[in-house]
Amino acid sequence: MAAAFNIGKLGIWSWLDSSSYTEATEFAAATEAMGYTALWVPEAVGRDPFVMLAHLSAATKDLYLATGIANIYARDAMAMKSARHAVDELSGGRLVLGLGVSHAEMVSGLRQHEYQGPLTAMRGYLEQMEQALYVPALPQRSGPVLLGALRDRMLGLAAAAADGAHPYFVTPEHTARARKILGPDKLLAPEQKVLTIREPGPARSVARQHMATYLGLPNYRNNLLTLGFVAEDFEHGGSNRLVDAIVAWGDEHTIMARIEEHWQAGADHVALQCLRHDGEPGFEMDTVRAFAPRNGG
Repeated sequence: MAAAFNIGKLGIWSWLDSSSYTEATEFAAATEAMGYTALWVPEAVGRDPFVMLAHLSAATKDLYLATGIANIYARDAMAMKSARHAVDELSGGRLVLGLGVSHAEMVSGLRQHEYQGPLTAMRGYLEQMEQALYVPALPQRSGPVLLGALRDRMLGLAAAAADGAHPYFVTPEHTARARKILGPDKLLAPEQKVLTIREPGPARSVARQHMATYLGLPNYRNNLLTLGFVAEDFEHGGSNRLVDAIVAWGDEHTIMARIEEHWQAGADHVALQCLRHDGEPGFEMDTVRAFAPRNGG
């Protein structure tokens, strides 16, 4: 059985905070023209993702506009429901609403909210969204709700109470596990970091620079431990084994093989994060072009 929602097989996941709104609009239009089917934007300490996606909806026609992921602590359930319906109304139902519990360091530290047990918090939030009052007419079409699920119980909640999952900072082995838990009819859209540097030393150096923040967050570390990594893999910026598992680097053939591993493991859609060669936040446009479906990627 196919997933109830079809958002295409290949999208782009990108930080757009280093781009102006005009540049972000041009990037979204170019992404769509190249044949990518979705553009994913995060929520952390930058622009509001719903403002960004509402803005981009006017410059695109068929491109799905996805949050990867929207933090449930950033707005209450009623506000999230309102934002979802607004973007769906503006875009003709092209919003992919990725929701996540974030991390204690981001929630209690930066936002100064009380961080709750992830599963309890997400289950309650989804119930509150369902029950929240929304007065305007509903959009004619609504996109899927995905959970930023990593471990088994959150994946189970994604199967039971959402349309699927958007795992981040994962491997094809995780994709296979997620598919088994989600079952055949839920949407599975993992993120995959790619870096078109061919030399091992420089490639791993840039990869470690990018991975540093994530390796400091327990949610990601604990998930990696369930995938066979050990404490030593987190030392000195990450072992070669861990770096190579998280970031697909090298020539286009090598990177494409990693993307195909996700598909073979059960992914419906892979969201590519095309890392910049200088290690700075943002996207490497040549890499985006290299894997564009309409360019033969």
